[in-house]
Amino acid sequence: MKHSASDHTLPFTDFDGFERGLLPVIRHFILSFTEPEKQAWQHAFTVATERWGRDQGLVLAQMVFKVIKATLYIRPRGLAFNDPFSVETRHELTCDEYALLRMLHHMRRDETPAARDALNELTGGYPDAHLIQAGLTLASQFPTNGAGPGQPARRPTLRVVP
Repeated sequence: MKHSASDHTLPFTDFDGFERGLLPVIRHFILSFTEPEKQAWQHAFTVATERWGRDQGLVLAQMVFKVIKATLYIRPRGLAFNDPFSVETRHELTCDEYALLRMLHHMRRDETPAARDALNELTGGYPDAHLIQAGLTLASQFPTNGAGPGQPARRPTLRVVP
């Protein structure tokens, strides 16, 4: 279900830079399920790697894909979303996009009651275990603790020093 300009939209100022950065990735994945011939999943991976680097971007895109896949399993009629290529609506959210980002926002902060409310809004009250697991996996990999604004927390890496 694609979002049209006449539908109600919400600004995304309630979210941090990392969560706002997820939006185009989310939109491309939803588009890839809605119109598979466009192969928008390729754009989702490209956007994620350009924003967060190859290592984190690929991991993050895969996790977002799992969240979207689980969400669409529960919502077979689809999600309302804005066109990922639209300049006019890039800073606006549909109600479904808002609920999805709100769920991830609260999961990343370990705010269980608020995350549960957002999950219920997104799924129509159906607490699917696969969606919860996918969301919590993303949240645990990219929590808000110790990260600069808009950046996922980084795990220490080993490097060979000559």
